[in-house]
Amino acid sequence: MSSPAEAHSTPVDGVEVLGALSPSRAGDFMTCPLLYRYRSIDKLPEAPSPAAVRGTVVHKVLEDLFDLDAGDRTPERAQEMVVPSWEALLEAEPELASMFGEEGPEVGAWLDECRRSLEKYFTLEDPTRLQPSERELYVETVLDSKLLIRGFIDRVEEAPDGRVRISDYKTGRSPGEFFEAKALFQMKFYALVWWKTRGVIPAMLQLIYLGNGETVSYAPDEADLRSLERKVNAVFGAIRSAELSGDWRPNKSRLCDWCSFQAHCPEFGGELLPLPLVREALAAAGDLGTDLTDD
Repeated sequence: MSSPAEAHSTPVDGVEVLGALSPSRAGDFMTCPLLYRYRSIDKLPEAPSPAAVRGTVVHKVLEDLFDLDAGDRTPERAQEMVVPSWEALLEAEPELASMFGEEGPEVGAWLDECRRSLEKYFTLEDPTRLQPSERELYVETVLDSKLLIRGFIDRVEEAPDGRVRISDYKTGRSPGEFFEAKALFQMKFYALVWWKTRGVIPAMLQLIYLGNGETVSYAPDEADLRSLERKVNAVFGAIRSAELSGDWRPNKSRLCDWCSFQAHCPEFGGELLPLPLVREALAAAGDLGTDLTDD
């Protein structure tokens, strides 16, 4: 199955693209090369996370909220949209129902968490006064290095004087200093794509944290974005080096607490899985069980 970005991506004419990178995958590699490998190369399955799916439902409600007339964008209407948004997602991905049961949260309590996130949103912004020019916008561009960079922007607003604000919703809490740079990397990534495709540097980048009702804003400049471009190219270069060497060493950090792959990580006593091509060769020779082969 292709990724959402691959489904939206357009053919690049006349350019030999070296590869593609999104802020999420770049962030994976910077967090832990082994995480990147298991998620992007091995494509190991991950159990659905109630927190991540809550983010999907809340994002969908906030996207659809702006389809309504301004006067109808009320807290009550947003609350009414939670269950239909969840049901539509569940119809498309029925496996998400596995999140709930004996060891998981109760669906009613989880839906209440979605509603509380939306309640926080209305303490931060008045959507009746906003008119986004874009929502859930897929963007992509090819850098001079021939690297394709791409991603989805939650919301864009353009002022009459041409100034642009890019906003991103986060259902968690605003980060401490350790995590803030990672969040701003994502936003600068989007700003870089916008600048390369539209010729305009966004005037403001805004992170809207619904977990604790805070907003983080940042005004990028050309030096920021040129520095970010160099960093993105360096990250992709490091990914290519890891592909050639086969060295996807783990990087243990506090983020490991949320990792789905601890059973296959040496840092947690797990056995490192063979690389996919090695697994295919061993499976063809009958030396490896099919449970470790690629689909």
